[in-house]
Amino acid sequence: MKQGIHPQYYKAKVVCTTCGNEFETGSTKPEIRVDTCSNCHPFYTGKQKHVVAAGRVDKFNKKYGINNTNEQ
Repeated sequence: MKQGIHPQYYKAKVVCTTCGNEFETGSTKPEIRVDTCSNCHPFYTGKQKHVVAAGRVDKFNKKYGINNTNEQ
């Protein structure tokens, strides 16, 4: 590596502001704060809520006056 051109590399502490979880990683910053981590993110915890899309197409068609008949 060329000397004097690379930033200082730290063993960084990552802190989640939502749940308080802490873990270590490598970074050019000594501490990183994140809003959501894998410990509290709904996708990883299995508590993700699936939004039901039923009726969205009908609502769109009604809003723009589109008939659902198969006329061509």
